[in-house]
Amino acid sequence: MPLWTGRFSKDIDPKTNDFNSSIKFDSRMFQEDITGSMAHAAMLGAQGINSAEDTEAILTGLQGILDDLNSGALEIDPNAEDIHTFVEQTLTARIGNAGKRLHTSRSRNDQVATDDRLYLRSQCDSLIPQLSQLITVLCRLAGEHSETIMPGYTHLQRAQPIVFGHHLLAYAEMFLRDIGRLQDARKRMNVCPLGSGALAGTTYDIDREMTAKALGFDGPCHNSLDGVSDRDFCIELAAALSLIMVHLSRFAEEIILWCSWEFKFVELDDAFSTGSSIMPQKKNPDIAELVRGKSGRVFGDLMGLLTVMKGISLAYDKDMQEDKEAIFDAFDTVSMCLTAFTPMLDTMKVLPENMRKAAAGGFINATDCADYLVGKGLPFRDAYKCTGQLVALCIEKGTTLEDLPLEDYRAVCDLFEDDLYEAISLEHCVSQRTCLGAPAPENVRAEAERIVSLLG
Repeated sequence: MPLWTGRFSKDIDPKTNDFNSSIKFDSRMFQEDITGSMAHAAMLGAQGINSAEDTEAILTGLQGILDDLNSGALEIDPNAEDIHTFVEQTLTARIGNAGKRLHTSRSRNDQVATDDRLYLRSQCDSLIPQLSQLITVLCRLAGEHSETIMPGYTHLQRAQPIVFGHHLLAYAEMFLRDIGRLQDARKRMNVCPLGSGALAGTTYDIDREMTAKALGFDGPCHNSLDGVSDRDFCIELAAALSLIMVHLSRFAEEIILWCSWEFKFVELDDAFSTGSSIMPQKKNPDIAELVRGKSGRVFGDLMGLLTVMKGISLAYDKDMQEDKEAIFDAFDTVSMCLTAFTPMLDTMKVLPENMRKAAAGGFINATDCADYLVGKGLPFRDAYKCTGQLVALCIEKGTTLEDLPLEDYRAVCDLFEDDLYEAISLEHCVSQRTCLGAPAPENVRAEAERIVSLLG
């Protein structure tokens, strides 16, 4: 039976009831709902609003419901309107009239807003370690490949030589920022709406500081209208989750490219690949492709939340029930992607010879050739032009800068000497990039250690 009977002369239409119900998705918040109710009941007892006897019965009854739900002795009724109704009606069935006093000075509006925050706070706390695990794997691989030369790209064209570890640490930086965004959003979310009532607080002498402290919040929210109608935290978290998926999707795209025969920089473990139903030679990077594809799903969750909230007048409107499926799905999807992506990366086989071979082509040491001339006193723009002429000559002769005879260099500019070849060797090109943030091997190793230390 709905909690709002009394005003109505007939039962709600069954199909409308199903449309109105949220039990299918908010039932996952049963622990948060019961925890919030226990804090509320304890406060009512401490303030003398409920008797000590009723308070004890309520707290004991709620703990029993929680224990039974966790053990499987009690199942959530799928016909209940929502998890809040189910818990309160189960409590009343077990302890009698005392259960009817639980909801004193509280509305479902501030109750569900509190449940949302408690649940999403725990979701942040479980997702951050998953990101940390991924970053740890990246740092381990970066340390192992601090000297593995590969081409760095711009416009997907070979540009300059870097090391594979440096490339991996770029993603570690992205995921570090993702952790920071979740922590920031969690901090702003951590205020307690309990006591806001339906929209205008309550006439009871409640202690909002007590309930906020009991539930681990930094304090109560300061405006009752905002307390029940704010879903900024859902949107902010969905935005943070969307950025995680942007980073995972970019990384997945590169892994897909690297696995192809055109690159063959890495090979995925068989446990994280699939085959073809018709082509026996195929080894497909389906996990990476699914991660890339699921990014759109999380972006859609964010857009859905923004659209739901953009035109709602204060305070609470039923539209806001749509917040849960979207933000729950976003968290579920990101967690699932990390669960698959991290071990895929951890077991990936790196093929340094192929990376080095690719780096040897494409004239990615051309900038270093120009810098060599600058070191001899030539202005950079003149050095740039000379090097461009040399690249054109190499293409014409079907050779590389490393193999072009010195006389050809000197025909373009007489500043070239025998030490040129050391200056443009790929290993030298990389090792000399020692400024902060550059890919010299010692930088990469130090950066991997720094990032691991940040994770605690």
